Amino acid sequence: MTTITLPTLADGERYAGLILDTEGKPTHHLILLLGDTEANWDNAKKFAAEIGGELPTRQEQALLYANCKAGFKPDWYWSSEQPASYSDYAWMQYFDNGFQYTFTLMGSACRARAVRRLAI
Repeated sequence: MTTITLPTLADGERYAGLILDTEGKPTHHLILLLGDTEANWDNAKKFAAEIGGELPTRQEQALLYANCKAGFKPDWYWSSEQPASYSDYAWMQYFDNGFQYTFTLMGSACRARAVRRLAI
C-alpha cells in the first residue's frame, strides 16, 4: 500500500482529491483555489493564472463535482479543454447536476474557478 501525504493548504483553498492516470495510479493532488469569476474562456484562463492556478480539466471537474460541489454555484463552469474538432469551443461542466458539455463558444460568458496541481 502506498502512503500519500496530504499537501498544506493556503487560507481559502480546499483539497479536492487525487487525480489518477489510466492505470489507476495517482498523478497529482488537486487543490481548489479561492475565487470565482464570470468571463469568456480567454479571460477565465487569465483569471486563473492571476490567482496562481489554471482552469481544471474535465477529469478534474468531475472530481470537483464529487468532492467540492458546495464550493460552486449551480451554474456552468469553464474547463481548460477544447474539443479536437471545434477550435472555437471549449468544454464546460454544470455544477448543479455534473453534466459536461462541449458546444459553448469560447466568447460566451461562463463561470470559472481555478485549481492548482501538486505532483506526487
